[in-house]
Amino acid sequence: MPLREEWEELSKRRERLINKLVREGYIRSERVRDAMLKVPRHLFVPPHLVRYAYDDTPLPIGYDQTISAPHMVAMMTELLEVDRGMKILEIGTGSGYQAAILGELVGPEGLVVSVEYYFELAAEAYKKIRVLGYENILIVSFDGSLGFPPLAPYDRILITCAAPMFPRHILKQLKKDGILVTPVGTSFFQKLMIYKKGEIRDLGPVAFVPMRGKRGVIP
Repeated sequence: MPLREEWEELSKRRERLINKLVREGYIRSERVRDAMLKVPRHLFVPPHLVRYAYDDTPLPIGYDQTISAPHMVAMMTELLEVDRGMKILEIGTGSGYQAAILGELVGPEGLVVSVEYYFELAAEAYKKIRVLGYENILIVSFDGSLGFPPLAPYDRILITCAAPMFPRHILKQLKKDGILVTPVGTSFFQKLMIYKKGEIRDLGPVAFVPMRGKRGVIP
């Protein structure tokens, strides 16, 4: 299939997926819908898995890490209630896909700081982010189990790997009126948790790769 036709077919599949997520209630806002329509997920998956890029499933990206299923990306993004101009910390860059969506939402006046434990994944994500022209996303190779104190405080914090317990040390890097979303638990049992308006709530069971680092599930 010629490159142009292949790109058009992938764009159609992306639109069908996003419309499905809207119908199922994972995408609730027009801003999140527009961001997910704009970001080409197929550029963030390994070449041999491009055919599965618009299936609603996680995919391996190397180093025992995954790109999250689109419905989970949509759900966590909606929970953050992102506004333009915000500064967001993402812990667990992975492929860079989630960072790109957040970059769309904060706009050129905002900043996404995305921290990745594995240098190789951070470097690959950086290349993709730059190819797509994002100047408001900073990819950092760092131990994300510690958060990222140098640029704190943040309006929002999103953790995309399972912390062993609710990360109160990272919560200290959040602004007073901010929102933090994170999976918490072991490899066998995890729950999605949100800190908002001074309260921590359990949103139900999930499955994420374990957090690595000094304060992670895997040191």
